[in-house]
Amino acid sequence: MKTELYSVSKIFTERLLRIPDYQRGYAWTKKQLKDFWGDIQQLEKGHNHYVGVLTLEDVEKDKYSKWDDDEWIIESKNYEPYYVVDGQQRLTTTVILIQCILEAIGDREINYTKPDEIRKKFIFESKDEGISRSYLFGYEIDNPSYEFLKQKIFCELSDNQPNVQETIYTNNLLMAKEYFKEQLSNLDIHKIEALYTKVTQNLLFNIYSMSDEIDVHVSFETMNNRGKPLSHLELLKNRLIYLSTKVDSDDFEKRKLRDSINECWKTIYHQLGRNKDNPLDDDVFLFNHFILFYGKALNNGDSINYRRFRRGYGAYYQDYLLEDKFTTKSLNSDENEKLTVPELYRYVSSLKSSVEKWYEISNPKGSSLDPNIAKWLEKINRTEIDESLPLIMVSLQKERDQLLLVKFLKSLEKLLFCMLLANRSYRITFSSSVFIEWASSLSNDEISLDKIISQLDDAKEDFAKDLNMHRQISESFKDGGFYRWRGLKYFMYEYEQELKEKSKTYTDKLHWEDMADDIRDHKTIEHIYPQNPRKACWVDKYKHYSGKERSILRHSIGNLVPLSQPKNSSFQNKPFLEKVGNSKTTIGFRYGSFSEIEVSNNKQWTAIEIIKRNVKLLKFMEKRWDIDFGGVEKMIEFVNLGFVLKKEDIVLHNKAIQSTQKTRG
Repeated sequence: MKTELYSVSKIFTERLLRIPDYQRGYAWTKKQLKDFWGDIQQLEKGHNHYVGVLTLEDVEKDKYSKWDDDEWIIESKNYEPYYVVDGQQRLTTTVILIQCILEAIGDREINYTKPDEIRKKFIFESKDEGISRSYLFGYEIDNPSYEFLKQKIFCELSDNQPNVQETIYTNNLLMAKEYFKEQLSNLDIHKIEALYTKVTQNLLFNIYSMSDEIDVHVSFETMNNRGKPLSHLELLKNRLIYLSTKVDSDDFEKRKLRDSINECWKTIYHQLGRNKDNPLDDDVFLFNHFILFYGKALNNGDSINYRRFRRGYGAYYQDYLLEDKFTTKSLNSDENEKLTVPELYRYVSSLKSSVEKWYEISNPKGSSLDPNIAKWLEKINRTEIDESLPLIMVSLQKERDQLLLVKFLKSLEKLLFCMLLANRSYRITFSSSVFIEWASSLSNDEISLDKIISQLDDAKEDFAKDLNMHRQISESFKDGGFYRWRGLKYFMYEYEQELKEKSKTYTDKLHWEDMADDIRDHKTIEHIYPQNPRKACWVDKYKHYSGKERSILRHSIGNLVPLSQPKNSSFQNKPFLEKVGNSKTTIGFRYGSFSEIEVSNNKQWTAIEIIKRNVKLLKFMEKRWDIDFGGVEKMIEFVNLGFVLKKEDIVLHNKAIQSTQKTRG
């Protein structure tokens, strides 16, 4: 192994640099870009800046001979081909900045150098000035970033013009280019000339050259810990490729396994980054697949409690995969524990098929899923209960009957709502660990989806009939009421959709995205009777209630309404009729969501209106999720508002609420 300091200009002297298949893509974010730019800006003229290590691996002829666009420059012009094992983030950033400088100067020379000379030095060379291009820095041809780099970063035409795929990494490439273009737009030509000199002459890399392929894979894990850390998914890819070179099998099988790993990770990165507005986390996916693939086996055949396992053993699955399962030691273990090509292939194939379904689960709208399946997946996602995700993932993989899948998702959603209502604070007759058991059994064809649906329905029925559970839930809502209930947003949104359907209109007045704020900061949930009722009209209407009773009223579900848009703080303490609004203002309830409009139909807002709305909402809950509260009186007990019946002389008649006294205020 040899080492020497090189400027960027020297690095690009008769070298062809490629990101190998076991490397991750471009992962720098705005933070790393700002640091990189700041280092360059602070560099004084004539001074050098040490950028970091650049580890290169020699590329053998049997590999580069498959590079159709590049073989000519290697064979005829003696360019040396290298894989960039470590340092690709810094080197990629440097190349993008040079491309941005080229675009900024247009046809002008800088430092007595024409743009075409710069392009030929750092971006590409053409064979006989023809149409062929050999890019001096880039990815292997089957990497999704290959076409993106050429077309979107280097602004080059390509024979594969339609084949640009977008991943998390290609999004980062584009973000880096946009960042540098913005910075350069503030510089005149003289400052750009100075910048070009710094980038090409004064940024110094410490180069390590490696020739042993096996050392490369080992070094990748130990050396690639600078800059932005590798995710476990990225480390796992490298480890599997390394094992594919060591596993006991013939060369054909090894190559096929390595090709499968590459195809799997291309699919993973594509699916995780398909939706720019909702990039999916590497490790969240890997954890859920791990629970599905190994969870039951690790627990001696028993099911695992998903949430407790993740909270208590957050890094355990990562250690298991990299320290226990996929190791060279496992290649030589006893027969039952020994890693083989078929087992590695089965694991990789499962990852590939799972991530395709993972994307659809996370982005049902706009996916290729049946609209009814997408609809119920969206509802399940809104519950924000993730224990069932492995079960959903394997169900979408295994089941082809669309109607049965819809039935399954409907049953699952009802049970998840019951879990939300239980508020996770109390043990119910159903343990969420069963989700993992079902997922594993379904994956291994040991149970049918029909049977799972039946068990889901049984579990939900057990909950619905458990009066003791209802009392425990009611007790839990005495302090803080429903305002901090984890299921509040989802419940209110579903009720809003019910009102929309009854109105026979197709336009949403309230979008889920507007409600998806932090659970601790309900910006779109309004207390109708305010939290701080300082106005005389509010004080007078509720003065005959104790402080504790007022708190229960205030935070009961009937006193909460979802807002179509956040109102300013002054709105919260206004008298009720001012909250409703009039023809002179357009910010009142009467101009808001369907729920707000329904509330605005009241002429005043007293404890009587609150208790009536509580009953109305619980009747909807009863109908929507098949939960039997046992009548209006039991509903009022459930929300702890029995004291209102006495103080307002309310009688229950034919399941209706009637007051025998004149309303106060």
